[in-house]
Amino acid sequence: MKCPFCQADNDRVIDSRSHEEGYVIRRRRQCCECERRFTTYERVAEMDVKVVKKDGTREPYLPEKVRRGIELACWKRPIPTGRVEQIIGDIQQEIYLLGETEVDSRSIGELIMEKLSVLDQVAYIRFASVYREFKDLHDFVDEVGPMLNKSRGKL
Repeated sequence: MKCPFCQADNDRVIDSRSHEEGYVIRRRRQCCECERRFTTYERVAEMDVKVVKKDGTREPYLPEKVRRGIELACWKRPIPTGRVEQIIGDIQQEIYLLGETEVDSRSIGELIMEKLSVLDQVAYIRFASVYREFKDLHDFVDEVGPMLNKSRGKL
């Protein structure tokens, strides 16, 4: 590892710690030439997963797009950031566990909806309205109806 300060290729590891639930190793290093310290992160190389869109086009799986969709759905809701991060990680892990090089965008959307339905009903409806392309109020009622019936059964 080259030192970011003096570009020397001679350092030693001072400390290593597991990070992000064991998927990343954080290493604290010290350059043997200039003796400055810097941090590196080591993670498993991610699989090259392609998302097959509704129109048949393929694009790389980008966790940032999942994050953006979930954050928009959870906007101004009392949901801790850590919980959103956990959901994003869970979804990514489930996609990689499939072991496939291509994943249908519908599968990813359903995974997100499944996680949001447990997390927050408002966030779930917000996401569903975009994901399922609600056209009018009837689409909202059709989606909310089963949730209301389920909650009434709990009373």
